[in-house]
Amino acid sequence: MENISSYHPLAPPTREDSLVAWLRLIRSRRVGATTFFRMLGEHGSAEAALDALPQVARAAGVGDYAPCPADAALAELEHGRALGARLLAHGAPGYPAALMDLPDAPPVLWAFGRVELVSRPMVALVGARNASSLGTRMARRLAEGLGDAGYVTVSGLARGIDRAAHMATLDSGTIAVQAGGVDVPYPSENAALAAEIGEKGLRLSEHPPGLQPQARHFPQRNRIISGLARAVVVVEAAARSGSLITARCALDQGREVLAVPGHPFDARASGCNMLIRDGAALVRGPDDVIEALGAPVPIADIAPAPVKPAPRPRARITTVPETPPDARRAPPADTPALHREILSRLGPSPLAEDQLIRDLNLPAGRIAPELLTLELEGRIARAPGGLLSRQD
Repeated sequence: MENISSYHPLAPPTREDSLVAWLRLIRSRRVGATTFFRMLGEHGSAEAALDALPQVARAAGVGDYAPCPADAALAELEHGRALGARLLAHGAPGYPAALMDLPDAPPVLWAFGRVELVSRPMVALVGARNASSLGTRMARRLAEGLGDAGYVTVSGLARGIDRAAHMATLDSGTIAVQAGGVDVPYPSENAALAAEIGEKGLRLSEHPPGLQPQARHFPQRNRIISGLARAVVVVEAAARSGSLITARCALDQGREVLAVPGHPFDARASGCNMLIRDGAALVRGPDDVIEALGAPVPIADIAPAPVKPAPRPRARITTVPETPPDARRAPPADTPALHREILSRLGPSPLAEDQLIRDLNLPAGRIAPELLTLELEGRIARAPGGLLSRQD
């Protein structure tokens, strides 16, 4: 049986009530993007999935579970539209085609600004918040050169490299993917820049308007940045940084990863140097990026490829020590046998879902419902790229 989490075959909502049901489902407690599509695939519609969700939660040992109420979803729709934002549903007109093949694509996106920018070829520029002067100069040079070549710049509206990339491409095309609500610029010092991007470019967020960004939102945001782009260019990044999370997402998604080298004594360059050591293309200027990618081709002119599972990572860009098996907390004795087996194979370091399925040597259709149960129980967590980790 095919792993349903890697496919999104259902049609997008075409009526207002269906859109409200989609919004209710994705806003329900413990329902993330992968669970959303799995529930839709199993039950056929968001309405049916909402009806089944309390029973699924009870089977997982979660009592008093109620899906997101319709009033809350309607209030979110009214709030977003009052701001002038547009809700884009997966597969509907305006939704970024570049995200359609991702197993954890956001089911809905709030968009503020020029939605048509997502139909143009995109390159992500990311890097350190505490960027050096040379780093910000390099980011501006790359962004300007790529903009002149016809690429739209994607970044995360953060300090440092992100800010420099956005400012350099306000006129040629820039997209800011936000953590938190599309109307909540973070950091606050970028509020004026966010307003200008809303006028000349595009702001995107998978979260409800008005939501203040939290730490867990940033890795989720990073998978959208890399998913939109044909390539991710890292300008400055420490050895353990959010920019390397974006690079890892790009590898998982089959995107190109390129990096600007830096001095070995500069901690802000250590992540970039590691990426180059592990196979990322070295970037000296915009011509290197254009040479690696070729001339930009509008996304609308590219024949759609068959939907398939996200590629396996082509390189390991950071080393995360594995937790020894004997150091992991044992599952409770009353945990079902398959749950105990799954939990025993997971630790705090993320593991690819398809690798877990191979290790268990069971059909994907047998394991998928158990993963959903464990996720609803809060005992496992999903990360971008189809990765699973244990929550103890």
